[in-house]
Amino acid sequence: MVNLIGTYECKVDTKGRLMVPSALKKQLMPMLQEGFVIKRAVFQSCLELYPMEEWNKLMQRMNKLNRFKKKNNDFIRRFTAGVKTVEVDGNGRLLIPKDLVGFAGIKKEIVLSSAINIVEIWDKDKYEEAIEAASDDFADLAEEVMGIDDFDVDGIS
Repeated sequence: MVNLIGTYECKVDTKGRLMVPSALKKQLMPMLQEGFVIKRAVFQSCLELYPMEEWNKLMQRMNKLNRFKKKNNDFIRRFTAGVKTVEVDGNGRLLIPKDLVGFAGIKKEIVLSSAINIVEIWDKDKYEEAIEAASDDFADLAEEVMGIDDFDVDGIS
């Protein structure tokens, strides 16, 4: 299981390439050979970068959906819209496809934010707006999501 850590600011060139920060690249090192999948996020206008192993786990779950139910078919189509495989090249760069650059509104400065087992790729201004918007109700959200009384089953409190 992948547990990525950190938030990194970097720049994207005119071709949509970014230099993966060395601290993040070090964490991704075991996954560089297999490559990655990049896609549109479901809830935000950012991108999600999945190590191939994590993507395959997610696809196993989705593969269990009954494709003869229209809502499942519609979900799969929307979820996989714009999905691309990408690799980190020998120079440590990752190319973000142009259509995904447009979806996320990426200009020049970006933020790579670890989200447990994936990396979110944000336009820097949009990232800061999203963090600011969520800060007001984060305490309530944390209590609702993590404040379950019997949550300490795994020793986490």
